[in-house]
Amino acid sequence: MSKTVLVTGCSSGFGRDIAKVFAAEGWNVAATMRTPEQETELHASDRMSVTRLDVQDRVSIDVAVASTLARFGSIDVLINNAGFGLFGVFEETTREKIHEQFEVNVFGMMDVTRAVLPALRKQRYGVVLNVSSGAGVFTLPMLSAYCASKFALEGFSEALSYELLPLGIRVKIVEPGGVTSTRFGERSGKEASHREPIADYAPFVEGAAQVFADLRAARGLATSEEVARVVFEAATDGTDRLRYLATKDIAPLVEARRQTSEEAYIEMMRSRFSPKM
Repeated sequence: MSKTVLVTGCSSGFGRDIAKVFAAEGWNVAATMRTPEQETELHASDRMSVTRLDVQDRVSIDVAVASTLARFGSIDVLINNAGFGLFGVFEETTREKIHEQFEVNVFGMMDVTRAVLPALRKQRYGVVLNVSSGAGVFTLPMLSAYCASKFALEGFSEALSYELLPLGIRVKIVEPGGVTSTRFGERSGKEASHREPIADYAPFVEGAAQVFADLRAARGLATSEEVARVVFEAATDGTDRLRYLATKDIAPLVEARRQTSEEAYIEMMRSRFSPKM
């Protein structure tokens, strides 16, 4: 029998390409999204369901999980991909938007995981794969809420991995960064356009914008499809490995965070983002 994967956030970007990669490999795919009626590329077939699942709506989560199990008989891999990023200085970001950031990136991911775990426990095997970010390893200014949500995801995933491994369930974290072939930047820009700027931050924001522009110019050509392939390999490699770096462009910052001293790392980041007054 073919194995089954349930993927959240399939309306664009990583989620859509993850669904396509698994389908091409012969898997049953439950491609979930908030508005499946608007989907035009992923088509329902004998091996693919295009299903409504809004990570902020627990009823939709339960219905999507139950319908996947009823149709395909099992869920072998859960991929928590749904998420978005807030961009802007913290003080300009409303409390409501920060709550939404955590509702989607953290609590929604937890709720989907909770809904799938009974089936995985019954089987005594399976994989829970959470799509993180370079921003779950190192932090960047203007992304404080997003970094906080991805740090939370990383901590939750690592702790959960210890609980589930004795039950035959593996937890994986995939860390992409610097991919432009998604709608992540589009939504981040839209969210940033609704805030009122505070003049005192203007010099910092201007300097940080130039740093981000330089980083974008220096990026490699990693694509969403390449990240989807890393996700597939992580989900199917049969190992107990926890973390997978999905794009090479963030490797220097990941290495600096994980392999240099705290003092050297912080000094490097401060020197990059200190405004030239």
